[in-house]
Amino acid sequence: MELSVIQLFFNASWVVKTIMLILLLASILSWYLIFYKKLHVRRAKKQATQFEERFWKGRDLKALFSHINSQDHKPNGMEVIFDAGYNEFMRLCKTAIAPMDLIAGAQRQMQIALQREIDQLELHLSTLATIGSISPYIGLFGTVWGIMHSFRSLADVQQATLQMVAPGISEALVATAMGLFAAIPAVIAYNHYATQVERLINRYDMFLDEFTSVLQRQVHKDI
Repeated sequence: MELSVIQLFFNASWVVKTIMLILLLASILSWYLIFYKKLHVRRAKKQATQFEERFWKGRDLKALFSHINSQDHKPNGMEVIFDAGYNEFMRLCKTAIAPMDLIAGAQRQMQIALQREIDQLELHLSTLATIGSISPYIGLFGTVWGIMHSFRSLADVQQATLQMVAPGISEALVATAMGLFAAIPAVIAYNHYATQVERLINRYDMFLDEFTSVLQRQVHKDI
């Protein structure tokens, strides 16, 4: 008799059922995070490109700073780094401070802002990595438990046949399949988005260095 996955689920022991439900929830969460990170990374890349174009095209730092801090605009990504650095730069310019200390102060604020943006970019990546690494083991545990349960039920049987153990083993193997179904997309997505995030972080870090150079030239010009 051919058994469907749903029939196998309902015929499984409560332990295997629990494991299957956990893996199903892990798979749903994984796909939700995959689409979330896709939109998040795509938006971050688009915002970084747009800001770089405005920054290098206009070169009017005060106008760009005013635009970023306008009421109808919320800073994102590189804008946050620029905003933190330029705001600190302007504040320190009003004090009697050495040029090198002025640049160092602005750079510290940009480093803090950069770390916050990195935390946002890396958000939920660890969850995808966790799902990808533990799901196969959870499914394997369900398989081992299901097979043990199937063979234990044959203890009082004098003559065992394949038909007697096949349904139980099939139920157990579904747990392994579900574990792989949850893990494989999560691992692929984690590797993909980790690479994309690393590239964005490199762009942010490069902009920080370039903006620091711009501020240094500004200081020397004003001296």
